[in-house]
Amino acid sequence: MTSNESESNKSFTIVIGSDHRGNTAAKQILETIKNLGHDGWIEGSCDDQPCDYPEKAWQVGQQITSGKADRGVLICGTGIGMSIAANKIDGLRAALVHDELTAQLSRSHNDANILCLSADLLGARLMDKIVEVWIGTPFEGGRHQRRIDKITEIEHGRDPSVAAV
Repeated sequence: MTSNESESNKSFTIVIGSDHRGNTAAKQILETIKNLGHDGWIEGSCDDQPCDYPEKAWQVGQQITSGKADRGVLICGTGIGMSIAANKIDGLRAALVHDELTAQLSRSHNDANILCLSADLLGARLMDKIVEVWIGTPFEGGRHQRRIDKITEIEHGRDPSVAAV
């Protein structure tokens, strides 16, 4: 069995967060995640009322850093705000993804544990395909792990070029 097959057969717990612009997409993505055989939930739904993306990024991030969820999906109008907010949380690697290739690379090269999506710019079918690829792609490790370790150094306020990793 290849590492791709083993990752695609593994079950994940995935928490979803969205602001009001991503509320409909969050419900659709939750259904997709469950159809793929994974567990998941929406953390603090906005129910189409205005809500702020930094709060949702924080809530989802806490579920991942506490170990209650393996990965997260964050959705706002562009995905940019969610990505910025989530990347402020120690231990999160949030990737703003627009297609299947960037979904695959965000996992295989960057071990992204948060997928950020644009509710306004991506259609439902493309979002479903992105989620499927992102969940099923394993982290390659190797030279990429060295770079992840350097990101961790930055998170801890250390220069990654001189820190022992």
